[in-house]
Amino acid sequence: MSISRRDFLGTGAGVAACGALGALAGDLPAAESAGEDYTKTVYKVYPVGKVHNKKGKPVQLEIFDKYLPAVDRLQYCSHVVVLWWFHKNDTPEKRSILKVHPRGNKANPLTGVFATHSPVRPNLIAITTCKVLSVEGGIVTIDGIDAFDDTPILDLKSAGQRKS
Repeated sequence: MSISRRDFLGTGAGVAACGALGALAGDLPAAESAGEDYTKTVYKVYPVGKVHNKKGKPVQLEIFDKYLPAVDRLQYCSHVVVLWWFHKNDTPEKRSILKVHPRGNKANPLTGVFATHSPVRPNLIAITTCKVLSVEGGIVTIDGIDAFDDTPILDLKSAGQRKS
């Protein structure tokens, strides 16, 4: 089953990353053909900003000064895909959980985390599509996100219609 960008954006819901790992994995076929064990390769990911999500205040994405040029023209995008880190679940125990009861409901069958939106997973990358309300300097105000205050932002990707 394939989902179009329009279908994805139309849901308006945040989803845990299923396909985002391809961008981090590098050239796996080349690594395999060279005889390298890519399962032991470590990839460095650096936060580009952090989430400000305080009750009663607009949700803002603060982009660090080093990355301000990357925000240029984001104000013309109606939506942005935010890749962020489930930092409050980053323990070896939680990373080893590979099956969960969806929505924490024991009545649901045990399901692999790649088939769920679970915040526990081997790599704690999350993804949420957000409506862009404004962009001022390094502050991107959005309509909401299911991330805690001070959550590290890994990347932003434009989505949706371009605004005039």
